[in-house]
Amino acid sequence: MKNIIGKPKKHVKGYEFLSLNPFPSDDLKSLISDELLQKANYAQFLLGKLSGITVLLPDVDYFISSYVMKDATASSQIEGTKATVMDALEYVADPTSDQDTDADDIAHYIEALNYGLVRLKEENFPFTLRFIKELHSKLMQGARSTHFADPGEFRKTQNWIGGTRPDNASFVPPAPEELNKPLADIEKFVHNTFSHPIIDAGLLHAQFETIHPFLDGNGRTGRLLITFYFIHHKYLELPVLFLSSYFKKHQKVYYHKLSGYHNSDIVPWLEFFIDAVSETAQNAIEISKDITALRDRDLEKISHLSKATTDVAVGVLQKLYKEPVVSTTTVQNWIKQSKPGTIKFIKRLVDVGILSLYKKGEGTRPDLYVHKRYVNIFVKN
Repeated sequence: MKNIIGKPKKHVKGYEFLSLNPFPSDDLKSLISDELLQKANYAQFLLGKLSGITVLLPDVDYFISSYVMKDATASSQIEGTKATVMDALEYVADPTSDQDTDADDIAHYIEALNYGLVRLKEENFPFTLRFIKELHSKLMQGARSTHFADPGEFRKTQNWIGGTRPDNASFVPPAPEELNKPLADIEKFVHNTFSHPIIDAGLLHAQFETIHPFLDGNGRTGRLLITFYFIHHKYLELPVLFLSSYFKKHQKVYYHKLSGYHNSDIVPWLEFFIDAVSETAQNAIEISKDITALRDRDLEKISHLSKATTDVAVGVLQKLYKEPVVSTTTVQNWIKQSKPGTIKFIKRLVDVGILSLYKKGEGTRPDLYVHKRYVNIFVKN
């Protein structure tokens, strides 16, 4: 197999690392067959369909918020986080609760994603290495104490994957003294068209993971870059395609295909990535349809309440599509009523089947309620 991506090189300290070739290369382009392009075209068609459908959603911001939560959870779980979507939603609803989880990782992922979206909207803001470092800083700064990631800074020491040290690792990325050129290549790649938008996004992610430029958080940062790449090039208007759930579902294959890419076995990775885009886009289209149908049913339920309650409930329902797990305190702040009035209002939403009790508060902690049917749409898909 030809060394298209890079070749092993002996370090002065005795171990071997992958020394990367210039990226992208003509040899790389020669691998992109008509069959691969046809698969990529279909994935792009689904991407466009998804973009069109989600723009028509009644509350697209709330759809995005919950979809981001799902992706953040899956992306963090790939890296070993045990927290579930429900753990993350509970953490958002009550950050002071004593959860035996690492939902804080998910909260940091969401913070990094939201930060990146705001930055990309700024006029003339460049998608550069500085942007990538800012994302990493938001992702890792103040995260679990077990992380030693030097947030926002490219590594100055060698890292590796698998094993206990570089000489027995399964993969050793470029030595720190060889990072500048491949990182500069990545920055140029982002701003140019190489082959096809779906293929280019797949190459960007795999090449970034091969460089592994940070001490920690490379996987999560690299998965964020996929979404930002599509938005930056306007292949998506809104952040509605997240691949982490697919990668988590097929985690062993995901790692295996990336490992193959490191070794210049590139086409299998691209086929896997294109399939990920196609299946995830189709899945998101179905989720958006399910949400629209659920919202119509919820509004029908609310319409049978008294007019005064209905008017308030419509506003609360909109907020529940952003925060489907809520405390009585949060609902009280939303509706500006007394505690007894708030509890009475929540009971009405429970009675019509919109809210259900999720967790009984202990001591001074408030009760938590969940819009279970809405959460189930994301959890089951």
